[in-house]
Amino acid sequence: MRNGLLIILLLMITTFTIISRADNFNEKNPTNTIVEKYGILKVDGNKIVDKNGEAVSLIGMSLFWSQWGGEFYNQSCIEWLVKDWKCTVIRAAMGIEGGGYLTNPERELEKIFTVIDACINLGVYVIVDWHDHNGEKHAEEAVKFFGLIAQKYGEYNNIIYEIYNEPLQVSWSNVVKPYSVRVISEIRKYDKDKLIIAGTPSWSQDVDSASTDLIDDKNTAYSLHYYSSTHRQFLRDKAIAAMNNGAALFVSEYGISEANGNGIIDLVETDLWFKFIEEYKLSALNWSIMDKDETSSALKPGTYPHGNWKEEDLTESGKIIRDYIRNRNAEIWKSLSE
Repeated sequence: MRNGLLIILLLMITTFTIISRADNFNEKNPTNTIVEKYGILKVDGNKIVDKNGEAVSLIGMSLFWSQWGGEFYNQSCIEWLVKDWKCTVIRAAMGIEGGGYLTNPERELEKIFTVIDACINLGVYVIVDWHDHNGEKHAEEAVKFFGLIAQKYGEYNNIIYEIYNEPLQVSWSNVVKPYSVRVISEIRKYDKDKLIIAGTPSWSQDVDSASTDLIDDKNTAYSLHYYSSTHRQFLRDKAIAAMNNGAALFVSEYGISEANGNGIIDLVETDLWFKFIEEYKLSALNWSIMDKDETSSALKPGTYPHGNWKEEDLTESGKIIRDYIRNRNAEIWKSLSE
């Protein structure tokens, strides 16, 4: 009898240990998630597709410049954006100049690591963004940074590398492309297959010029940025031209304000852009999760940076964008629970 009780006790301890280990494993390697559903994202012609070759449209939010909006770079904020806003992708916009990475690399790196780790734990995609307007002047730093990220996180399917936020009005072939090739070469030493987004000239609007001289990398897309109250049909035409030339586009940043982040919200143009994104199955991230007093901010000044926001905490832009993301991603999230 004593031996029987001992066996039962040992079985109970073993079972508890296995369950505990399984729980811990699931926390670190979540199953039935957005990333498990889509897998490694691939460029296929002028589309970005999932592991099954189906076109993917990730819809989510960008954080603000890390050196000025760093209080939002926390686990609770990211968790709220995923669970309440229903984001499938988050962009960590690491500021480079203006007191950012060039001045405080360790501080900014920790913010980026926090967001990446949160996205991995939540099973969504994360864009690691070199948020710079003068990347070619900081190529050495960019190469080292992305080499570090690729070595640390390249094994995770969640990772998307955005290697240059918004080049200014410089040559694609003579300035931006050579910079991009150099950074991509470093990433590919450690990560052979994850998606890379290359910035394009004129604040990532000249996708048409980039499309006539594409980078020789099988999994690089090109960033298209727009602010709907400023950028209208002329920019959609440039995007169509680029896609017709075989470029895969990724809207890694957009706003429904004017290009300076302020001004009016043009609801007609906002709707035209949303229809354009849906028609061409583009991914798109709104700018931004921030409480700065400007039109493009999703949050009102002084809003708690750890999520749990009520409707009265959201700006006009924040309310529109939250509703849009939740509606666009509803079926995707529903499919994970079925």
